Amino acid sequence: MTNRSPKRTTNGTPRARAPRDREADADAAAPLGASGKALMILELVSAAREPLSMAELVRRSGLTKPTAHRITAALADMGLIERDHWKRGYIEGPRLIKLALDTLTAAAPRALRHSILRALSQEVGETCNFGVLSGSEVIYLDRVEAKWPLGLRFEAGSRVPAHASAIGKLLLALQPLEQRAEIIAALPLVPHTNRTITDVARLSRALDKIRDSGVGTDEQEFIDGVVCIAMPVLTESGDLVGAIAISAPNARLGLDQLLKFAPALRDATTRMGATFRLDPEERRAPAPARSGGRRAAAPRRASGRAQARAT
Repeated sequence: MTNRSPKRTTNGTPRARAPRDREADADAAAPLGASGKALMILELVSAAREPLSMAELVRRSGLTKPTAHRITAALADMGLIERDHWKRGYIEGPRLIKLALDTLTAAAPRALRHSILRALSQEVGETCNFGVLSGSEVIYLDRVEAKWPLGLRFEAGSRVPAHASAIGKLLLALQPLEQRAEIIAALPLVPHTNRTITDVARLSRALDKIRDSGVGTDEQEFIDGVVCIAMPVLTESGDLVGAIAISAPNARLGLDQLLKFAPALRDATTRMGATFRLDPEERRAPAPARSGGRRAAAPRRASGRAQARAT
């Protein structure tokens, strides 16, 4: 085997690699923008058991020394990293530690809410969603799929039409009447099945019934063969933050059979609503209950209606 000799100039001496060549190599090894490189350094510092020297950061990141110096200086200025007491290398800064703690604190209620949704799904054996109203659509913030071969496959973050879904119709029904009328007038009442309500007057009557019962329904209005019921999630102070729904293929459960799960659904919404007191910022923020830029007002203690039993 022969060793490749370094490239030489015409006078026979090895040719030094230009700084631009080294920069190109580093960029090829780490094809990231400035924010990606900064995140990479934060990850390296956070994962290290000992302070990371600049030389070690350069080695592990694949960045050039000038680039690594520039990014670490910026991160240090922001308080995300800092030099350790003995100046041996970089460690987590106070701002990064606070960010991690804030993330854990915020994630705890979300994990609890997901466990409530999962427990409901296991109890009833069907798919369960937690969603909020956003303009003319419902956004699923969380979802637990039933373990059946015949089921729906949506992801958290999926959007469904408000006028053709149980959650959407329920949250529309709980709007103040004047605001509800404005929203309905602006809704694109697109038919998704032959059961979708596309007439404003008929939709208004359906919403009146839902407001009285406190239960939203979707009887194959969005997808043929799928039925759904929904109930509101209210905080202890009566603020509407969203709704939980149970959906199932009509071939397995009809709407009347699905309504038998109303007590379990009501219990889950009560427990879900209680979790929002754990997060004062979320409790104050009306964003999840917004529609068309205005807050969705749930009936407060007249929300006994909104929690009425479905029979």
